[in-house]
Amino acid sequence: MTIKLPGAAQKAFRELGADLAITYLNDKAKAYVEPLAESLGAEIPMPLDVSKPGELAALFARIEQVWSKFDIMVHSIAFAPKQDLQAQKVVSNYNVMGPVKAALEASCRYLAYELGPQKIRVHAISPGPLKTRAASALKDFDLLLNEAGERAPVGELVDIMDVGFACAFLATPYARRITGETMYVDGGVNIMG
Repeated sequence: MTIKLPGAAQKAFRELGADLAITYLNDKAKAYVEPLAESLGAEIPMPLDVSKPGELAALFARIEQVWSKFDIMVHSIAFAPKQDLQAQKVVSNYNVMGPVKAALEASCRYLAYELGPQKIRVHAISPGPLKTRAASALKDFDLLLNEAGERAPVGELVDIMDVGFACAFLATPYARRITGETMYVDGGVNIMG
């Protein structure tokens, strides 16, 4: 099994025996990602800025050189200019990202429909609040974490491994008839009013 998986959840795939290609956005991110990729034995650590022409093609060319096939891709590509994240929306201080994530979930449903005949499954993962470098930029993020922990029916917050194992499950044959869904990995916070 070969996987192109940016982010910390690649540990779960590695635990299940996957070969990994791990990407990073830029030199700043490389400092964090490269040591992790090395510790996991990732065969392909590469830069990938999808807004730069040629980087995606270079990644797939490298994958073709190293592996005979490509089974699974998990991505967490997202970007919004900081000035676009200043308007208040439903979730305090989350701003325009709420509508953007809703559009992403709809895109996953359409991709699942369009790619299903080719036996390609598409999923969206919606984790609860996680302590990440990106989340640390949100105003009052600690309050959001505390509220989520209190509201979660399981009584605790999720961690990145919970998200990783959910992704890994969806990539297995055990989930072969699941596609187009948004999987909430949030301890049940999403069902609470």
